[in-house]
Amino acid sequence: MHIKIPHKSSKSEAKKNIEKALNEGRSQLADKVEIHQEKWDGDTLNFDFTAQGQRISGTLEISDSDYVLDAKLPFMLRMFEGRIEKEIAARVKELGA
Repeated sequence: MHIKIPHKSSKSEAKKNIEKALNEGRSQLADKVEIHQEKWDGDTLNFDFTAQGQRISGTLEISDSDYVLDAKLPFMLRMFEGRIEKEIAARVKELGA
């Protein structure tokens, strides 16, 4: 899955927004999500987690104008890719993108 979502923040502010959303999400979903990796390499987040028995991994890159998400979805989730993309885009807009 590849999603490119524009933002209007500075790159550093966009990264802070993502970090805040991750911290909030981590506490809300602690009993539903197992995080295997969450590591920043500059402005790129490398992630790997299991949710509802499905393992998802990938990267989230923050550029000057966009969030670029590349994720490897398991076969069972690929049929919902369009719905997942819409939900992610909606959540990003809530961040003030």
